[in-house]
Amino acid sequence: MTAPSLYSFAIFVTDIDRARTFYDEVLRLPVGKAGAFGFQLFEGPPFVSVHPAQHPDSRAMVGRQTGITIEVPKLLDYCSELGHFGVKFLAEPTQQAFGMMAMIADPDGNVLALWEDNVTPPEPAE
Repeated sequence: MTAPSLYSFAIFVTDIDRARTFYDEVLRLPVGKAGAFGFQLFEGPPFVSVHPAQHPDSRAMVGRQTGITIEVPKLLDYCSELGHFGVKFLAEPTQQAFGMMAMIADPDGNVLALWEDNVTPPEPAE
């Protein structure tokens, strides 16, 4: 018997076409399978699946912290580009002990973290 594995994380939105434009054209995330269910991001699994919020339970999940972190090389340049598109920043890029981090919201207010691993590992002890 094959062990279960992680398939996807879900983001729910009110306007699937607007979300597709945001995730595909603004964030430039790779879009895979798409259909009546919405669309999938990345080449996973695991995927990030973006779904229309049609059921009352899914509508209650629109506009929340997703807990999803996207690794972005050259985060400052990327965030500068996003600013030109009017992306809403909840936290500007800030250097942290674990790397550089920014927080953005999609058009429905779903919160995503953007992260660059720019921390140099310590030198090995001699």
